[in-house]
Amino acid sequence: MNPITEEISLFLISLSFVYFAKAFGGSYMKSSVTQIERRFDIPSSLIGVIDGSFEIGNLLVIAFVSYFGAKLHRPRLIGIGCLIMAAGAFLTALPHFFQGQYVYETTLSHIPEENSTESILPCLANTSHLVINDLSTAASKAACEKEAGSSMWIYVFLGNMLRGIGETPVMPLGVSYLDDYARKENTAIYLGYSPVSYFKEISDQLTMFTLIVTHICISLLPTESISINHKDSRWVGAWWLGFLVSGFLMLLAGIPFWFLPNTLAKQCKSPSKKRQKEDIQAKSSSDTPEVEPEQGNFAPSLKRLFSNKVYLLIILTSVVAFNGFIGMITFKPKFMEQVYGQSPSKAIFLIGSMNLPAVAVGVIVGGLVMKRFKLSVLGAARLSIVSSFLSFCLLLIQYFLQCDNSEVAGLTMTYQGATEVSYQQESLLSQCNMGCSCSLKHWDPVCARNGITYASPCLAGCQTSTGVGKEMEFHNCTCMQELKGGLMAPPTNMSAILGQCPRKSDCDRMFKFYMAVTVLGAFVSACGGTSGYIVLLRSIHPDLKSLALGMHTLIGRTLGGIPPPIYFGALIDRTCLKWGLKRCGGQGACRFYDSHAFRITFLGLVYCLYGLANLLWGVLYLQLSKRQKKLELRSQAKATALEANGNNNPNGHAMVSIFKNKDDLDRDNESTI
Repeated sequence: MNPITEEISLFLISLSFVYFAKAFGGSYMKSSVTQIERRFDIPSSLIGVIDGSFEIGNLLVIAFVSYFGAKLHRPRLIGIGCLIMAAGAFLTALPHFFQGQYVYETTLSHIPEENSTESILPCLANTSHLVINDLSTAASKAACEKEAGSSMWIYVFLGNMLRGIGETPVMPLGVSYLDDYARKENTAIYLGYSPVSYFKEISDQLTMFTLIVTHICISLLPTESISINHKDSRWVGAWWLGFLVSGFLMLLAGIPFWFLPNTLAKQCKSPSKKRQKEDIQAKSSSDTPEVEPEQGNFAPSLKRLFSNKVYLLIILTSVVAFNGFIGMITFKPKFMEQVYGQSPSKAIFLIGSMNLPAVAVGVIVGGLVMKRFKLSVLGAARLSIVSSFLSFCLLLIQYFLQCDNSEVAGLTMTYQGATEVSYQQESLLSQCNMGCSCSLKHWDPVCARNGITYASPCLAGCQTSTGVGKEMEFHNCTCMQELKGGLMAPPTNMSAILGQCPRKSDCDRMFKFYMAVTVLGAFVSACGGTSGYIVLLRSIHPDLKSLALGMHTLIGRTLGGIPPPIYFGALIDRTCLKWGLKRCGGQGACRFYDSHAFRITFLGLVYCLYGLANLLWGVLYLQLSKRQKKLELRSQAKATALEANGNNNPNGHAMVSIFKNKDDLDRDNESTI
């Protein structure tokens, strides 16, 4: 094998492993947002801020890395980035080792009474049995918050920010390095194969499934005393283990880059005439003047870059598409949990085992199509537009794949049965539980035999309980007596078990259709990813390549990465029907959402953003077509001028008039778009 090809292959393999490691860390962060939200008792809007800290870190250094990175040792800069990403992953996991034991919100005692098979527990005339009580004084509340470590989420924020700083050199420097030293026709296929490591992420997501369903407190509390399972909205998995794994992976991924050379010879040493012609055409198709690179002069280079109107349209389209993608992928596990009744662990498992392989295959197929048909910039734009439009159509289908809201007494149901057992407005109280002195702040759901969920055994009017832990069952629940036209129900129908009631059977069938549509949509959307990047690379002057990629990442991350998790989370919080209670009092994480409102809010935001992105793709294509026509007219004019000058000046002075007008052509080239 040619030594140059070997070095390119080594760089490609190393870059693929970095892509894998950073994708694992990023996807694990996205997968763990629900667990982090519950562990630190914070709302979705604050989770959006934590998630956006990655983009904030990227923003801090992207301009420096993009411009000066091309003048420094690019592989070593990527290696330094891997070290910083590893440090960020370890810092994210740090709160687990300093925070106290996780105690989930409950109205039941963690420790059962010895030698007791039955107890009169739920419906009492006082609330002395509550495990979590409201704190009366500010001093005791402050002491409790200090003990509980309620501000430890700041470490997660800072760790994610460090990950963003470390990830900065990977994309702009890695892609520009490949594009500089590989054959132009191979760039698309290289960009397609570099994410092939996403296939490996399938096995890691399977491992993640095991980590998530392993309860933090499993070794600290007696197993028989835990009354919740992984489907419960209070369940917190071993969220920190994946960040430790991610940190070690990043350390390993960065090692090869310390030994790679800064520069390579081009793969093609002696380009053919056809290749030379393509290079000339590629340079002339850029919307900036063909002047010498302005080394060390940032402002003029930036001015040249942003005078390219095609580049500005690409930036705008990317920002809108990033908003839709980041918002969707951040809250997709929660969407699957709330709308289709799936546990967070199962949602993460399905995304990792089905959607990610579809994305990987789509990226590779897109690269192969680009190479096989040797698509021009216009051809690449067509491929991206078709891919974007078809994936948007598949997104629209998801609106019709819905399930009924969960039936929760007092939240989604204001009356029950023929006698219409009514509940007070926006309250969980009714005549059947009025004498129980129940706490309205806690969420400890039980599922009645009639398929209705109650917020707690007390609010179901249950008088007695048997069993311990997850096997606990409640009996003589007075709120179920009147469900059948006021007739006294048999005792067997007046009992309830811990946990929310499962969704109806048709919801499982609807969820299968949903997963099929999302997998197909992920594949179709990914097919246009490589071609979209080629449009970006071929629309800028070669000496501005690293700066253009860096600014694209900077603006995309700033406007397309930071805001979406925040405003998606804030709007999703508005659909919450029941908030949890913090250990030290106050509002905690949301325990139950209105699934219809959640679905309309989530999909509505995604549809608006992706619809606008498709419109912008159409405008971009028209601009590219307009530019291409002008370039063809120029080529014809040049050919005509050469032929005319050749006939009039047989002694070889034909090029004088052409070079004389070169500056005019460059200025015209700059102002064509």
